[in-house]
Amino acid sequence: MAVLIAVLLAAVACGASQGTAGSTPTTELTITFWPEGRDAEESKRWTLRCSPAAGTMPRAAATCARLLALTKPFAPQRKNLVCTDIFGGPQQAVIAGRYKGERIWTALGLRNGCQIARAKKLAFLVPGFSANPNS
Repeated sequence: MAVLIAVLLAAVACGASQGTAGSTPTTELTITFWPEGRDAEESKRWTLRCSPAAGTMPRAAATCARLLALTKPFAPQRKNLVCTDIFGGPQQAVIAGRYKGERIWTALGLRNGCQIARAKKLAFLVPGFSANPNS
């Protein structure tokens, strides 16, 4: 009986490790974009899932490859960051969901130089988003 229990426990442990060893942490995002700012009624929404690439995002596989190649793309900006006083436009976006298994929520805007720099880095995730204040 003890041998049977040991065999069953080994089989369960082996199956559990196979399920997690080869799995990739989940990346599933919802991207919402407001061309005229969040106060406007018009918005657009896309979904993106990586591993395997899917969702309503155009060119999902290429977008996933680019996103997963970045180091900490959704890290919060440093506190006490000094930013230039430049307005890039009313566009705003929110990226929410899971990135490599971690919950994320990131707002993008163009209200100052720091926001513009961050938006340029992540603009490929928001079709139609222009992070160029001169356009």
